[in-house]
Amino acid sequence: MPKSRLVTIPVLTALALVILLAGIGGCGKKLGPPPQSKIDVVVDTLHGVAIEDPYRWLEDQESAETRAWIDAQNVYTQSHVQAYPGKDKIEKRLDELYKIDYTSSPSWRGDSYFLYKKAADQDQYIIYMREGLHGEDQVLVDPHGMNPEHTTSVGMTAISLDGKLLAYSLRQGGAEEEEIHFLDVDTREELGEFMPAANYFGVEIKADNSGYYYSHYSDTVGSRIYYHEFGTDMADDPLLFGEGYGPEIIVGLDLSQDGRYLGLGVYYGSSGKKNDLYFMDAVKGGKIKTLINDVEAKFYANVVGDKAYIRTNWNAPNWRIMVADMKKPNRKYWKEVIPTSDKAVIEGFSLVGGKIVVQYLEDVQSKVKIFDPDGKPQGELSPPALGTISGLSGHWDGNESFYSFVSFHMPRTIYRYDVATGEQEVFDKSKIEIDSDNMVVKQVWFDSKDGTRVPMFVVHGKDLKLDGNNPTMIYSYGGFNSSSTPYFSRTATLFCENGGVYCLANLRGGGEFGEEWHKAAMFEKKQNTFDDLYAAAQWLIDNKYTNPSKLACAGGSNGGLTVGAAMTQRPDLFKAVICTYPLLDMLRFHLTLMGPFWTSEYGSADEPDQFEYINEYSPYQNVTKGTAYPAVLFVTGDADTRVDPMHARKMAAMMQAATGSTNPILLHYDTKAGHMGGTPTSKLVQDVLVQVGFLFTNLGVNVVY
Repeated sequence: MPKSRLVTIPVLTALALVILLAGIGGCGKKLGPPPQSKIDVVVDTLHGVAIEDPYRWLEDQESAETRAWIDAQNVYTQSHVQAYPGKDKIEKRLDELYKIDYTSSPSWRGDSYFLYKKAADQDQYIIYMREGLHGEDQVLVDPHGMNPEHTTSVGMTAISLDGKLLAYSLRQGGAEEEEIHFLDVDTREELGEFMPAANYFGVEIKADNSGYYYSHYSDTVGSRIYYHEFGTDMADDPLLFGEGYGPEIIVGLDLSQDGRYLGLGVYYGSSGKKNDLYFMDAVKGGKIKTLINDVEAKFYANVVGDKAYIRTNWNAPNWRIMVADMKKPNRKYWKEVIPTSDKAVIEGFSLVGGKIVVQYLEDVQSKVKIFDPDGKPQGELSPPALGTISGLSGHWDGNESFYSFVSFHMPRTIYRYDVATGEQEVFDKSKIEIDSDNMVVKQVWFDSKDGTRVPMFVVHGKDLKLDGNNPTMIYSYGGFNSSSTPYFSRTATLFCENGGVYCLANLRGGGEFGEEWHKAAMFEKKQNTFDDLYAAAQWLIDNKYTNPSKLACAGGSNGGLTVGAAMTQRPDLFKAVICTYPLLDMLRFHLTLMGPFWTSEYGSADEPDQFEYINEYSPYQNVTKGTAYPAVLFVTGDADTRVDPMHARKMAAMMQAATGSTNPILLHYDTKAGHMGGTPTSKLVQDVLVQVGFLFTNLGVNVVY
């Protein structure tokens, strides 16, 4: 057990801080210093090394002391927000970008189409159903009346095969936990039972609508698969699968398109080297059988009839697709139908109209190719510009499918696509008004510290001058095999419309070039992610886009760790940093909330060899007093039950006390929002205003509207 000692220094009360900050702010007025934070040093001895933690007390989210500190920080941050030059003009443009009519891609069963819609003056998405593709939209679930603050959001969790039952989620703020409710689609009546708020890794309604399968997770027991029959007590639900797996292991489920087979997936952490697949006959019942559990690789299956099409990186770092017979599932009978590629990564696939529709990523650009069940090419779907195709979905026994296309300068368009004829039509197009013709989108490549070639997307207005003085922002992630592809960003739009340069860097740790790209920044190699970011920044400087006094970086979650490392390792390289819902105290991340899942990506400070390299880069442990740090905006909220908000709280206090510059260190802390979205549109505009205004103010952007 760690040894501890305590040292205490008094803290200002929230009331005193409010009085101190009252009247401060407004354009042209000098802003006061940040709130003083109590120092209460805890010293942990880890593997013989003494680690001081002066702000451990801020880990207690519900203590009166922490709540007073949060209130004081928000007062201080708002004093800066009110002083933003051009604030009203920025807010007006954000209203135009966010407050628009929205329609999602549909899910469908027979002639019933289920979709989300939100009118320009609404805060949350509403679940609708229409009979026929062009039928009248009928409201199924509207969350607006559930909460006067409009912080309750809804989501479609499962739809029965006949389209008669809808399982939908209710989420409060941005919490990870959700309630699951069941609606009779015909009568619009609730079934009278629901699943209480918890973490669920899948819910599937049985083919005959008599009940449902679900994966329930708790941080003490872990994931377990149960079956619930409608009308019975959940306490009596039989346990089907998962016994013996610990909290660090995820057990999920998926029902085949015809409802015949229930697939069960065992995932060894968010970035485990392998996962196992099992299945059971969901119609006849019987024993759970093994599809694969003896290979150190990843497998994702999609079942139609008695065949399982499996995307795997087994002997294929860029992935391949194999097929297994569910009646003879042993892998010695598996066959390869679509081989791996040297250049392109298979990101996913769908089974539509008797064909295999495969989504590739080649040099971080989307490509979709179509094959017959034996893997023979049947054509391809090309994007209209440099951008991202996503969400291509459909049914094996029907030719109809839908997909979305988006790019930095092109808001989302949803297409209805016929895989048999290749014909397509626009199903819905975003109503956002932007001047796409005046935007330049290009991909550049640069050399990282070790010589690795890394790509980056660069977006700006056509009249940009390469004079080395343009306000520039790099957004990055670099982790968990997640690929950063072109997307439509309202922040990027606003930034570029006002003379800025917006960049998306494809750092190692992501999945842009397959599992090898991911592994190149896991565990002891995590520093590669950070070095890639610094190389991206240097390329922009060397090529006269910007200079360190005009350069910002931003990232969230794992990307918050990336920019957290940047602000502590290379404070000279950036003028401003936006760090949202971040991981920052890497010696303690695995001790709270969903942290145990991520030890398969980072390692754990509990292990001596892993502690050594984690301690070298962990942002919280590497803040140095007196360093001239850039301006920093931390963003988090109480309802983040994925990444503990304590990371941002502690880091804000640490950097406010340590910085040797006059650049502001701010914390924007929402007492109702969290990691998983659900923020009402009206509130979202205000939250983005805080970030954009911070960026504009600290990079010297002149608002041109």
